[in-house]
Amino acid sequence: MTLVKFNNRPVSRTIDTVFDEFFNNFPVRWNEGFGAPVNIHESGDGFHLELSAPGLNKEDFNVSVDKGLLTIGYDKKEEKKSEDLKTVRREFSQRSFKRTFTLDDQVDAENIQARYENGVLKLYLPKKEQAKNSPKQVLIQ
Repeated sequence: MTLVKFNNRPVSRTIDTVFDEFFNNFPVRWNEGFGAPVNIHESGDGFHLELSAPGLNKEDFNVSVDKGLLTIGYDKKEEKKSEDLKTVRREFSQRSFKRTFTLDDQVDAENIQARYENGVLKLYLPKKEQAKNSPKQVLIQ
Protein backbone atom coordinates (compact mmCIF):
# COMPACT_ATOMS: atom_id res chain seq x y z
CA MET A 1 0.00 0.00 0.00
CA THR A 2 1.36 3.42 -0.95
CA LEU A 3 0.49 6.60 0.90
CA VAL A 4 0.33 9.80 -1.10
CA LYS A 5 0.49 13.11 0.69
CA PHE A 6 -2.30 15.39 -0.52
CA ASN A 7 -1.69 19.13 -0.29
CA ASN A 8 -4.89 21.24 -0.33
CA ARG A 9 -3.12 24.46 -1.14
CA PRO A 10 -2.44 23.90 -4.87
CA VAL A 11 -5.98 22.62 -5.42
CA SER A 12 -7.54 25.61 -3.69
CA ARG A 13 -5.41 27.98 -5.73
CA THR A 14 -6.52 26.24 -8.89
CA ILE A 15 -10.19 26.53 -7.97
CA ASP A 16 -9.73 30.18 -6.94
CA THR A 17 -7.97 30.89 -10.22
CA VAL A 18 -10.76 29.28 -12.21
CA PHE A 19 -13.40 31.38 -10.45
CA ASP A 20 -11.34 34.56 -10.72
CA GLU A 21 -10.80 34.04 -14.43
CA PHE A 22 -14.47 33.26 -15.00
CA PHE A 23 -15.88 36.24 -13.13
CA ASN A 24 -13.19 38.79 -14.01
CA ASN A 25 -12.96 37.93 -17.69
CA PHE A 26 -16.60 37.12 -18.38
CA PRO A 27 -17.51 39.15 -21.47
CA VAL A 28 -21.01 40.20 -20.39
CA ARG A 29 -22.11 41.45 -17.01
CA TRP A 30 -25.02 39.64 -15.43
CA ASN A 31 -27.47 42.56 -15.54
CA GLU A 32 -26.76 43.65 -19.09
CA GLY A 33 -29.56 43.06 -21.49
CA PHE A 34 -32.14 43.76 -18.82
CA GLY A 35 -31.78 47.54 -19.01
CA ALA A 36 -31.39 49.83 -16.05
CA PRO A 37 -32.67 48.53 -12.67
CA VAL A 38 -36.08 49.90 -11.72
CA ASN A 39 -38.07 50.25 -8.49
CA ILE A 40 -41.83 50.87 -8.71
CA HIS A 41 -43.87 52.06 -5.74
CA GLU A 42 -47.60 52.79 -5.50
CA SER A 43 -49.16 55.45 -3.34
CA GLY A 44 -52.77 56.53 -3.04
CA ASP A 45 -52.39 59.20 -5.69
CA GLY A 46 -50.00 57.58 -8.17
CA PHE A 47 -47.03 55.40 -9.03
CA HIS A 48 -43.40 56.31 -8.36
CA LEU A 49 -40.82 54.81 -10.69
CA GLU A 50 -37.08 55.03 -9.93
CA LEU A 51 -34.58 54.04 -12.60
CA SER A 52 -30.92 53.69 -11.62
CA ALA A 53 -28.69 55.31 -14.25
CA PRO A 54 -25.65 56.99 -12.68
CA GLY A 55 -23.23 59.12 -14.65
CA LEU A 56 -25.74 60.44 -17.17
CA ASN A 57 -27.25 63.86 -17.76
CA LYS A 58 -30.99 64.48 -17.86
CA GLU A 59 -30.65 65.45 -21.53
CA ASP A 60 -29.36 61.93 -22.30
CA PHE A 61 -32.72 60.26 -21.58
CA ASN A 62 -35.64 59.76 -23.94
CA VAL A 63 -38.96 59.33 -22.13
CA SER A 64 -42.14 58.91 -24.19
CA VAL A 65 -45.70 57.66 -23.92
CA ASP A 66 -47.39 56.13 -26.96
CA LYS A 67 -50.43 53.86 -27.20
CA GLY A 68 -50.42 52.97 -23.53
CA LEU A 69 -46.67 52.26 -23.35
CA LEU A 70 -44.16 54.25 -21.31
CA THR A 71 -40.70 53.97 -22.85
CA ILE A 72 -37.50 55.12 -21.15
CA GLY A 73 -34.27 54.94 -23.09
CA TYR A 74 -30.69 56.08 -23.35
CA ASP A 75 -28.53 55.87 -26.47
CA LYS A 76 -24.83 55.75 -25.76
CA LYS A 77 -22.91 58.45 -27.56
CA GLU A 78 -19.53 57.89 -29.13
CA GLU A 79 -16.69 58.32 -26.67
CA LYS A 80 -13.97 60.81 -27.43
CA LYS A 81 -10.66 59.01 -27.64
CA SER A 82 -7.59 60.76 -26.42
CA GLU A 83 -4.31 60.17 -28.19
CA ASP A 84 -2.26 60.98 -25.10
CA LEU A 85 -4.12 58.59 -22.74
CA LYS A 86 -4.07 54.82 -22.89
CA THR A 87 -6.76 52.97 -20.93
CA VAL A 88 -5.12 50.31 -18.82
CA ARG A 89 -8.28 49.02 -17.10
CA ARG A 90 -11.95 49.88 -17.54
CA GLU A 91 -14.41 48.66 -14.94
CA PHE A 92 -17.41 50.85 -15.58
CA SER A 93 -19.15 52.18 -18.62
CA GLN A 94 -22.52 53.37 -19.79
CA ARG A 95 -24.47 51.25 -22.22
CA SER A 96 -27.56 52.01 -24.23
CA PHE A 97 -30.80 50.71 -22.77
CA LYS A 98 -34.53 50.83 -23.35
CA ARG A 99 -37.24 49.91 -20.85
CA THR A 100 -40.92 49.77 -21.75
CA PHE A 101 -43.83 49.61 -19.31
CA THR A 102 -47.51 49.07 -20.05
CA LEU A 103 -49.54 51.82 -18.42
CA ASP A 104 -52.58 50.84 -16.42
CA ASP A 105 -55.92 52.45 -17.33
CA GLN A 106 -55.84 54.35 -14.05
CA VAL A 107 -52.62 56.27 -14.97
CA ASP A 108 -53.04 59.86 -16.14
CA ALA A 109 -50.49 59.75 -18.99
CA GLU A 110 -50.88 63.47 -19.76
CA ASN A 111 -49.49 64.49 -16.38
CA ILE A 112 -46.46 62.23 -15.95
CA GLN A 113 -43.55 64.09 -14.34
CA ALA A 114 -39.84 63.23 -14.44
CA ARG A 115 -36.68 64.47 -12.73
CA TYR A 116 -33.11 63.22 -12.59
CA GLU A 117 -31.09 63.57 -9.39
CA ASN A 118 -28.11 61.77 -7.88
CA GLY A 119 -27.97 59.13 -10.61
CA VAL A 120 -31.64 58.18 -10.34
CA LEU A 121 -34.33 59.06 -12.90
CA LYS A 122 -37.57 59.51 -10.94
CA LEU A 123 -40.95 59.47 -12.64
CA TYR A 124 -44.28 60.22 -11.06
CA LEU A 125 -47.27 58.66 -12.78
CA PRO A 126 -50.40 60.19 -11.24
CA LYS A 127 -53.64 58.24 -11.08
CA LYS A 128 -56.69 59.58 -12.93
CA GLU A 129 -59.40 61.27 -10.96
CA GLN A 130 -61.96 58.60 -10.30
CA ALA A 131 -65.52 59.44 -11.24
CA LYS A 132 -67.26 60.39 -8.07
CA ASN A 133 -70.08 58.09 -7.15
CA SER A 134 -73.09 60.33 -6.83
CA PRO A 135 -76.42 58.90 -5.90
CA LYS A 136 -78.79 58.58 -8.80
CA GLN A 137 -82.52 58.39 -8.54
CA VAL A 138 -84.07 55.69 -10.71
CA LEU A 139 -87.50 56.48 -12.08
CA ILE A 140 -90.05 53.70 -12.04
CA GLN A 141 -92.27 53.58 -15.11
